[in-house]
Amino acid sequence: MPESRDSERALLVWAYRKRRPAPGILPPPDPLEELKSLVKAAGGIVAGTHAQALSSENPATLIGSGTVEKLKETVGEKEVNLVVFQNRLRPNQQAALEKELGVKVLDRREVILDIFARRARSREGKLQVELAQLSFRMGRLIGGRRDLSRLGGGIGTRGPGEKKLEEDRRRIRTHIRQIERELSTVRRTRALHYRRRREVGFPVVALVGYTNAGKSTLFNRITGSDVFVADQLFATLDPTARRFSLPGGGPAILVDTVGFIHDLPDELREAFLATLEGIGEADLLVHVVDGSTGMMEENLSSVDGILSDLGFSGKPTLLAVNKSDLTGEEGRCPTGSIRTSAVTGSGISKLLKEVEGGLWRHRSAGNGSTRRG
Repeated sequence: MPESRDSERALLVWAYRKRRPAPGILPPPDPLEELKSLVKAAGGIVAGTHAQALSSENPATLIGSGTVEKLKETVGEKEVNLVVFQNRLRPNQQAALEKELGVKVLDRREVILDIFARRARSREGKLQVELAQLSFRMGRLIGGRRDLSRLGGGIGTRGPGEKKLEEDRRRIRTHIRQIERELSTVRRTRALHYRRRREVGFPVVALVGYTNAGKSTLFNRITGSDVFVADQLFATLDPTARRFSLPGGGPAILVDTVGFIHDLPDELREAFLATLEGIGEADLLVHVVDGSTGMMEENLSSVDGILSDLGFSGKPTLLAVNKSDLTGEEGRCPTGSIRTSAVTGSGISKLLKEVEGGLWRHRSAGNGSTRRG
């Protein structure tokens, strides 16, 4: 993304606990690499990074006063106007850091929320993101506005600051109730769509996987669609469904879903659950993993964990190791998985045959031609 005058220049910070690695265990990947991608996806420019080992957490600022001074110097030297922490910041820590550094301070969760707000296109997607943002803001009102809410101590100290906080909370709660009513209407409409799809009887296959694994490119390759794709995290958020033909000639529905990410913000779990309800309608999942990344195992584990949290871990699943155009035949490919390239089309025929076989086994197991719903 080319630099523009409106782009924020961000300094990325990761504070980690000092731990001696166990013998024979490789150190975990640097989370700042993914944070870089998140900030770029949100339209920011990464001006620098700082990793700091901690012996203990500072309750006021997370990091020590010496590190705060270093960051303050870097902010000035690199003309930074945004500092993003990989760590989760408590409201009081965020407020204290903003005061010390003199620039806006966010944590990873807020960057993800911002990306979702930028990328949501459907009415439901926008409502879910707004609900997540309001819930996040509600939980941070007290700590972030401590200077207003605590004008004194003890009885008789209720003042304009606390009154303002109560007004803010009441306004947010009212807005949340309004959004929830709108979402109820949207969900009823979606339930009707699912019911009609079941009545048609076409089997449904859903693509799931870590963000930027190439699901949307694979979706376009299989269905001949032109869903937006980009080499960035969360390029597409809203689920898309298209009809395609199985190798035997039978029709099926392919669903492209939003990409997952580890340490998903709590505020977005509900949004994910609503967006991914279509997975519950699927006969078969195709778990797409990026075979070119050094974090393949971690990404597989993250997706499996989120599927389990959302109640979808029991679904029949095929594993497609994508981006073989970048790895060749030397790339890692777990036993039982299919090596594919959504870009070149390599392995797609084999994948579709496995999909057809998986659907046949699902139907033969007594599920008939309809989906679980």
